[in-house]
Amino acid sequence: MANQLVIDQRLWERRAEISFSCPYQLGLRQGRRIAQRRSDHGAAYVDQYGWHLVACVLGIVLLSAADAFLTINILSDGGTELNYFMAALIEESMQKFVCAKLALTALAAIILTIHHEMRLYAGFRCRHLLYLFLSGYACLISYELMLLQLMHV
Repeated sequence: MANQLVIDQRLWERRAEISFSCPYQLGLRQGRRIAQRRSDHGAAYVDQYGWHLVACVLGIVLLSAADAFLTINILSDGGTELNYFMAALIEESMQKFVCAKLALTALAAIILTIHHEMRLYAGFRCRHLLYLFLSGYACLISYELMLLQLMHV
């Protein structure tokens, strides 16, 4: 008995990596013991976020910067800004417009990332809003590229 090797299993990481395509992790499908979980009553706050959340937030901020760049190009070709607040910033200074746009977008993305597990409605969580905003920005960028193409024809 004294010659047996003892392995401390407490040091092993038994948790699986979070899969981006897993419906349980995306909140689309609930687990079997969802009613028994004690931690499901409030939001769960963590120190490190999954790569999919970080990639989503970086994508939102980069697409916001591309939106600002494309907006300036559309305005220089004769377009108008329909957002009153942004139009006032553009009239004052392009630098203020870009800084305010990026700051507001980044702040909103950071707040939603911090509260990514907070349940808004039934199975809809804040992280789903981040995915929705990323999709919305992608559609907006494609629309602005189409506008620029039509202006140059």
